[in-house]
Amino acid sequence: MLKNLNDKSVLVIGGSSGIGFATAQMAHEAGAKVTLAARDARRLAEAADRIGGPLATREVDLRDDASVAALFDQSAPFDHVIVTASQVKIAPVRDLPLEDAFASFESKFWGFYRVARHAAIREGGSLSVVSGYLANRPVAGRSLMVAINAALEGLTRGLALELAPVRVNALSPAMVQTEMWNGLSEADRQALFAKTAESYPAGVIGRPEDVAAQLLLLAASPYATGTVVMLDGGASLI
Repeated sequence: MLKNLNDKSVLVIGGSSGIGFATAQMAHEAGAKVTLAARDARRLAEAADRIGGPLATREVDLRDDASVAALFDQSAPFDHVIVTASQVKIAPVRDLPLEDAFASFESKFWGFYRVARHAAIREGGSLSVVSGYLANRPVAGRSLMVAINAALEGLTRGLALELAPVRVNALSPAMVQTEMWNGLSEADRQALFAKTAESYPAGVIGRPEDVAAQLLLLAASPYATGTVVMLDGGASLI
């Protein structure tokens, strides 16, 4: 199915690290013409060098409507746009300052909303976003993420009707081994991964490439729209 991406233009917003980087790398290997977008120019350049080959890079801040508009105003329409970027803080509602809660929603939900408003996507192309399994399996202390992810998935279904024939999909993972966990020591990080994997029916946690492959399958499949794919190692079942 990924052969459908050959020579297609793919924009990955959040492509400098984690799931976004893995998605950009896999799309490049599938023959797509990849553009990486993120806030940090240095990290974008480093990511492009790691992937190799001719990759375009663009700076964008999803919290800034003018920045998102400029990204698409200055580019030809894309075949596929994939949004993995967000900056969120996780804490119980009574412990998380309101400004941090607002900023988290601003980044992950409204950031994708801005992309949906401005994205220039060719007919039959796609727009995809990463939500999260908490939308369907709430966990105490993470109510804000439950709300953000549920809102994203609702928006995805509405946009699939509103933006047709552009297809709109979401992917909902649980824990994935990305740089977001680098604030922990190596020992604590590995202990967390092992403990979490033990609790999942699949017996493993996600890797960025696992999520990337599914994101690109959603982009490549002309039959997928309004779809929210659970790819969570069974975490939503327990």
